Amino acid sequence: MSLYENTLQQFKKAADTMKLSQSMLDRLNSPEKILEVNIDFKKDDGSQMIVKGFRVQHSTVRGPAKGGIRFHPQVDMGEVQALAGWMSIKCAVMDLPLGGGKGGIIVDPHALSETEKERMTRAFARAITPIIGPNKDVPAPDVYTNAQIMDWIADEYGKITGDTSGAVITGKSLGNGGSEGRDTATAQGGVYMFEEFRETAGLEAKNLKVVIQGFGNAGMHKANILHGLGYSIVGLSDSRGAIYNILGFDIESVMAHKLSGKKLSEYSNGDDIQKISNEELLETDCDILVLAALENQITDKNAKNISAPYIIELANGPITPQADEILQRNGKAVFPDILANAGGVTVSCYEWMQNLAKEKWTRSEVQAKLKIQMSTSYNAIKDAAEEFSTDLRTAAYIVAIRRIERAFHS
Repeated sequence: MSLYENTLQQFKKAADTMKLSQSMLDRLNSPEKILEVNIDFKKDDGSQMIVKGFRVQHSTVRGPAKGGIRFHPQVDMGEVQALAGWMSIKCAVMDLPLGGGKGGIIVDPHALSETEKERMTRAFARAITPIIGPNKDVPAPDVYTNAQIMDWIADEYGKITGDTSGAVITGKSLGNGGSEGRDTATAQGGVYMFEEFRETAGLEAKNLKVVIQGFGNAGMHKANILHGLGYSIVGLSDSRGAIYNILGFDIESVMAHKLSGKKLSEYSNGDDIQKISNEELLETDCDILVLAALENQITDKNAKNISAPYIIELANGPITPQADEILQRNGKAVFPDILANAGGVTVSCYEWMQNLAKEKWTRSEVQAKLKIQMSTSYNAIKDAAEEFSTDLRTAAYIVAIRRIERAFHS
């Protein structure tokens, strides 16, 4: 099942649970605006290249559209529409004054030089300038895009419109209006959310064993933060394999190994470390399973074998709807992506707010605001789960849909 189909299915489940009107569900399933552009730019050898780009605005009833821009050869309209809808929900879950959007260019960025990427990016910025802006649509980085690309878009937009606030886009470099704390925001937000649950559940961090699938940027930060709080990180993986140590890993040592460019499976520090597959890692005995890799990792094929009582979705869509049902029947608590990884978009919102107000917040100020917002959002979702006797994912959608519906009728 595709990401787009998964999203529509979750909309339908939440709508049925809360008895949402068909007209409102139709609105949620239909983006407000879709822009498709052909981007013509010059290559280094003097030849011209044309690539196709998209920008989808799913909903702007709660504020400007918000969502990333990805450069990838497999970008397609269905995927972009699904992700734009997700962003509407995610922003509403966090009660941010933003809607949902998404964009992309069908291109292999690795086949372009840095100067070619800049010319393509600036041409794309010119093409989408009529529909973006601090009060209309505020893009951000996504797959194979970064702070440098965001800086180019902000600069090009400023040349065209005269608006040099930088508030047209987030994820910029710190020197060009980016926010402190954005680098760790996704992982940090997920930690704040789980800490709120852990403390109310009366669990001790030192007694909890954690497995993290995906030791990239978000997974690495998550491991480091949890380790610092006393959790025992017993399993880790990258795309090439996994390692497990019942005694727990020295995360600083593992990070240094990984950042040196080596495979996780090559890590050894004298302890009894098992080398296992990614599939085996998911089913390993632990208390908390963090999914920080790719979508559709837990399916109807392996859901029954998951032992962790608590599952945190740091990646987007790592559990299929069919697997969700199995996990729920087996009493697993799934902390859904639209809440668990929403720290990233929340700090992106803070960047936008700082740019508009011409302010610069410290990392500690950003993290203090994020902690409150993650805790408040988790408690709103927990209350909705109790009200409707449902799981946290469906409850999160219900909270978000209620807020979007109120905005439609206000």
